[in-house]
Amino acid sequence: MERFSEFKKNIRQQVPLAMHTWFQLGGIAELFAEPKIEEELAAILKRCRELQVPTRTLGYGSNIIVSDAGVRGMVFRLTASCFTDIRVEGNTVVAGGGAKLGRVVTTAVHAGLAGLENLIGIPGTVGGAIAVNLCTSSENLHRWVKTLRLMNPSGKVLECTNQDVSFGGNDLDLQEMILLEAVLELNEEDPAELSKRMQRNWIMRKTMFPTGQCSGYIFKNPRGGAASELIERAGLKGTRIGGAVVNERNPNFIVAEPECTSTDVLRLIDLIRNQVLDRTDTELELYIQVW
Repeated sequence: MERFSEFKKNIRQQVPLAMHTWFQLGGIAELFAEPKIEEELAAILKRCRELQVPTRTLGYGSNIIVSDAGVRGMVFRLTASCFTDIRVEGNTVVAGGGAKLGRVVTTAVHAGLAGLENLIGIPGTVGGAIAVNLCTSSENLHRWVKTLRLMNPSGKVLECTNQDVSFGGNDLDLQEMILLEAVLELNEEDPAELSKRMQRNWIMRKTMFPTGQCSGYIFKNPRGGAASELIERAGLKGTRIGGAVVNERNPNFIVAEPECTSTDVLRLIDLIRNQVLDRTDTELELYIQVW
């Protein structure tokens, strides 16, 4: 900890990560930082780079499985108000990278700004959602992005437009950046109609997700199909390894029962991928990130 002595108020050692993820599984973070201001985030990043300490950024934890061995290096979590602020400016919503996606959606809808209401009920932060190019069957989040403020691994702040960023991965790799703020340019519409649409989407999405359980959405949908249908065709609904079980309602979710470990989940993921490939000739790509 001497390496980061000047930041000791906002850096902890040996922090369990299970409590910060939807699966509620996995080991500890060697170092865990919750900076209060951008300048402190930049300073810690610079120190990590100088010392060759690997870094990761944890958002809402809904698309992450942490290994039982834990995570080496520094894990950042952007919980301070400067990273979670949401405000409306004309036909734009300006949101911090650590802001919860659900709050951004409801803020836009109540302000009469359309475009995000189909994303209601999807867990995550703005930074995480944009970094993984979050999409539903009807909308892509990135289409509404006007500008982004990012911090690179050296602590330098970059400002870019939608056209500057590759959302599928060529020029500016969002996975290597920390998103500080996004400006989302939306369409003006009647708030009452938007609220009704948002509520319908919320009800529909609730029927898709397991309730009252530790679980996670596992695979990306392949082009022209649905991962859940392929898993069901492979006869894998209800399949279990240890405490990890393929969900019956939506088999693209794995549920972690009380005795489950991250190793159980990862072994079940491998089984699903191999069986789906053998039985449907389709190779599933992970949506969830493995740390």
